[in-house]
Amino acid sequence: MENRSTTAHGQWLPASAHAHTRTTARSPTFGVEEEFFVVDPRTRRILSRAPELLSRTRMPDERLSGEFSRVQVEANSPVCETADDALRFLRAARGELARSADEAGLAVAATGTAVIGDTSAALVSEGPRYADIAAHAGGLRTSHIVCGCHVHVGIPDRETAVAVSDHLRRWLPFLVALSANSPFHAGVDTGYASWRSITWNRLPSAGPPPMLRSLAEHERAVRALSSAGAILDRHMVYWDVRLSDHLPTLEIRVGDVAATAEEALLFSVLTRGLATRALADVHHGRPAPEITDQTLRAAMWRAARDGLEGSVPDPLTGECLPGAYALERLWNAALPGLSANGDADLVSALLDRAREAGTGAARQRSAYARRGYLTDVVDHVVRGTREGL
Repeated sequence: MENRSTTAHGQWLPASAHAHTRTTARSPTFGVEEEFFVVDPRTRRILSRAPELLSRTRMPDERLSGEFSRVQVEANSPVCETADDALRFLRAARGELARSADEAGLAVAATGTAVIGDTSAALVSEGPRYADIAAHAGGLRTSHIVCGCHVHVGIPDRETAVAVSDHLRRWLPFLVALSANSPFHAGVDTGYASWRSITWNRLPSAGPPPMLRSLAEHERAVRALSSAGAILDRHMVYWDVRLSDHLPTLEIRVGDVAATAEEALLFSVLTRGLATRALADVHHGRPAPEITDQTLRAAMWRAARDGLEGSVPDPLTGECLPGAYALERLWNAALPGLSANGDADLVSALLDRAREAGTGAARQRSAYARRGYLTDVVDHVVRGTREGL
């Protein structure tokens, strides 16, 4: 599992990543969205200058774009069939953002929350929709000013997508712990590995999806959110797993933005593996495990607090697993799907690297512990965004 090679960019990557140029006929396609903060490389504070940075990029607008606030930018991959497809885009997008930021005297940082700076002072991006969302959110406006990693997995129809969502609920705490990359916010250590998860879940339509069981039940749940005024429209259903209204995909939104391109690759390919396993379970008529909303929320809270450095609850069994055991359970769950997609060796090697390096949250805290300077944390994050592991 330790077969590694060095790429032309000098970044570590398992050699197996370059071996998988094809997937099986049953492999679902996938796509990745990543959000980043724009920061001042001198003060290390977030800056509302995303439009200036984006004006200098050479990628199409549909690939690099703005977000809710002007302190954020977003990278949107094309439809990917293989891990190679995803990695090429992840590296190219981060490289282009870094180049454009340099040109503008800025930097980009892959962290789930702003390490230094006041998110309440961040300017909302132009456009009537963002203005409407900000007005609707009121004091919760800053809950939108976080950076996540969203994975879209191709699903043949909406009824199947609901069934896959039900199967994926069990694994959401594990994915929160694996992706934890936001311990600091506005100059303080929050005490959580993923503060993004906590602040984002304050929104009334966010958090783990309910157990839905059918497309009709899904529609009833969305109508209930709308009737209560919790959403302005269907696009504001922010569940950690949600159906797309305009694409044949299921969107898994539970992760912090990954610290590096390699970790974004791990998260996205592993998520596709879990979805592929769930598709097979649905096809064979295997029911999704019954987990109450309260149990799942509690497990996700603990996973957000501890990350892999503490305990990760399994919401089905009630066990609190040490991080290493949680990764093993997640790996075993995804393995049938990873094998079907030709990604098992790649993910095995990337998980080895994740165990060795620690989560993004743990590395941010290590950067702070050396001298006690939050500026060191931002410098560490900016380097990882640009250079990888």
